[in-house]
Amino acid sequence: MKIKRQADLLEDLIEESLKHLRWKSNEYQVKVEMEDEMQLVSVDSRLIVQVIINIVDNAMKYTPSGGYIVISTKKEGKYVHVQIADQGSGISDVDKSHIFEMFYTASGKITDSRRSLGLGLSLCKSIITAHGGQITVYDNHPKGAVFDFTVPTEEVEIHE
Repeated sequence: MKIKRQADLLEDLIEESLKHLRWKSNEYQVKVEMEDEMQLVSVDSRLIVQVIINIVDNAMKYTPSGGYIVISTKKEGKYVHVQIADQGSGISDVDKSHIFEMFYTASGKITDSRRSLGLGLSLCKSIITAHGGQITVYDNHPKGAVFDFTVPTEEVEIHE
């Protein structure tokens, strides 16, 4: 996968992603909690926006209407963690170990009367891996799932 990296504000990427989901977000309370609003990342912006859209869209599919979806960020070394937490039914341990595989759908369930092709999370993993990051999923307590991915930070040089 070829990526075109550039410095971009992570806050702008999250805002752009949410614009694409605004028509769906009326049913949910989407909250953004950023450790640093001026966090620069070195990414292919178009691809990272697509990753955020895909994960938030999945969170909306599995979170009951009126529920919370929280997007949070935290810098750790040369990477920033982006965590997207939902209040859905969660993901079984068996499904967690396969969820990023191509064509895998959790429990073979049909969502919103459409069968998922199981490509979304596999593509997300490919995009994050191409950026040198990692993507994982774990339980949200008391219920739901948290998708956590990392992207590299962009160091700012100040010339005085």
